[in-house]
Amino acid sequence: MTPATDDAGFTLVEVMISLLIFGLLAAAGVALLSFSVRAQTATGVKLDDVSAMNRLGAILTADLAQATPRPTRGEDGRVLAPFTGEAGAAAAPMLRLVRSGWSNLDGTPRASVQKVEYGVVDGALVRTAYPMLDGAPPLPPTPLLAHVRQVALRYRIKGAWSDRWTGSPQSPLPDALELRVVRDSGIATRQLFLVGTGYGRRVDDRVG
Repeated sequence: MTPATDDAGFTLVEVMISLLIFGLLAAAGVALLSFSVRAQTATGVKLDDVSAMNRLGAILTADLAQATPRPTRGEDGRVLAPFTGEAGAAAAPMLRLVRSGWSNLDGTPRASVQKVEYGVVDGALVRTAYPMLDGAPPLPPTPLLAHVRQVALRYRIKGAWSDRWTGSPQSPLPDALELRVVRDSGIATRQLFLVGTGYGRRVDDRVG
């Protein structure tokens, strides 16, 4: 007579415990993956935002450093000062200037100086260029920075700051420009630029 042997296999309790452990591991894996995706998305948005701020700073530095005291005419024929600036985004445009050094890679018959304007359109800080200095309609605006809540500008001349600038024959250009931008997120950025010097210096003060 042969001895009795136990049947091989798992009890119901062991199967339930195994399923519970597997469920916990799967839930932890999904949570970790979800967190990684959210972190990657947030990082991408932040990097895009930093890149946009850097582009804005680079373009403003180039425009302001090459500002030139050349008057222009508007579409209606009236004479415009070479550099005019308002206190902020309530004015359209809030900044208008004439810059030299306009690259002409295709050899188009045009001047090497260009009139440009800055303003805020639908919550975005935009740059508008003109194909000709006098009497021409503007080209389509180029968005430089989105999600803009508030913009403030100041202009420095002879050691003093002013909220507006129209210039004079003796001082057609300010010495420096201060740009303050408040984003929809509440982050405030302050940038300083030298005007008409061929050199630009930028300072950022970020407040979270």
